[in-house]
Amino acid sequence: MTSIQAIEAAVTQLPPAERAQFRAWFESFDAADWDQQFEQDVQAGALDWLAEEALVDLAAGRCSEL
Repeated sequence: MTSIQAIEAAVTQLPPAERAQFRAWFESFDAADWDQQFEQDVQAGALDWLAEEALVDLAAGRCSEL
């Protein structure tokens, strides 16, 4: 049995209240992981092309306020 299978099996055995508690923990854990990866991408310049594309669109008049 892999670690993933063991985790899946354990989660299926949780009562609803504990499953909700696990879900809340995992959502927080996953969000923190995503935030960390995003910050690393920003620091590495991996998202610079998005800013450049937005500035080109702005200069070309392809942006509007909602």
